[in-house]
Amino acid sequence: MRRIFVFLGVVFMTIGSAVSAQEVDSIAPLQKSSWGDAKKSEIVDYIPDISLDMRGGYNQEFTEGVGAFFGDGLYLDINGYISPHFSYSLNHRIASSYYEDNSGFNGTNWLTLTYEVGNFAFTAGKDALLVGSFEYDAYDLDSYYDMNSMFYNMLDCWQWGVSAAWYPTDLQSLTFQVANSPFAYGEPNLYAYALAWRGEWDWYESYWSANLWQYDAKQYAPALNFGNRFYFGDFTIDLEYMTRAGGIGQLFKTKDFTTLLAPSYEPGESLRIFGKFGWEHSEEDSPYELAYEEWFGRSRLVYGAGIEYFPLKEDKDIRLHATWSTSCSGFHTVNVGLTWKLDLTTAGKHLLSSLSR
Repeated sequence: MRRIFVFLGVVFMTIGSAVSAQEVDSIAPLQKSSWGDAKKSEIVDYIPDISLDMRGGYNQEFTEGVGAFFGDGLYLDINGYISPHFSYSLNHRIASSYYEDNSGFNGTNWLTLTYEVGNFAFTAGKDALLVGSFEYDAYDLDSYYDMNSMFYNMLDCWQWGVSAAWYPTDLQSLTFQVANSPFAYGEPNLYAYALAWRGEWDWYESYWSANLWQYDAKQYAPALNFGNRFYFGDFTIDLEYMTRAGGIGQLFKTKDFTTLLAPSYEPGESLRIFGKFGWEHSEEDSPYELAYEEWFGRSRLVYGAGIEYFPLKEDKDIRLHATWSTSCSGFHTVNVGLTWKLDLTTAGKHLLSSLSR
């Protein structure tokens, strides 16, 4: 507990220094090319956005009668600018029940430095592998693990590498990435390659990728991943298909795939009702591990439903949820919980404002 208070004190002092510095010089040209928010701005705000994100609750598995209160994790999230063209992003797990080892950089989801110029962005550091799936792309605390595919739960996405992105329009990007392979497990000379396309229109979003994941010397697992999101008024439907194989020549003959259907309905700003149905199959003699051993050569169904409620009118920093999920293995799980975000930047500004009065 003492460490948390020390950490918060350092954060507030850092924000105070940044606020003072910004009062001297805060205006500079900026071409911002971040995904989903590509726009031109005349002002660079050098004060970093800092927040603590947490989720916890109660989980009951009915088949074996196991239940307990839990904490999914406490995450530190920092985003900011060093200059008009250089930006940085950090997401670190201070505590987590989902990951076994949070020591050192193992507890860091992503730590990136991005250089943006014109319609191009170049990124280096630890980042998520580009995989064309909205399920796979979701933030940890926005994802309900019991409702997700084995592919989501088995592929280790947080890897060190580099990427280059081209933004032909404000709402489209084409990105090439080279990173450590998710099958390297600390071994050298094993790499992952990805080419991903993202696009956004009024009624549709795309996230597609072609991947090569090296699992041995001169041995690659190719993959094609197609994430599609459709908008119909208050309804959103995700339709995704992902397939992979043990060799490049086997990709169009493989039976290793995951397909997902995830509808959701938002009747207002404070409520979201959602569901998911997934079907996946794993090859019996797969050279990589993207399924639990007992599911090699078998098909698996997973499905569930849930509801989210946002009690605050001004933002969505507090969220209540309840989910039910099951699979063809017969497990039925109910999960209820609370997710909250503490905006340390805003809190620091309010604190400094009150002290200056």
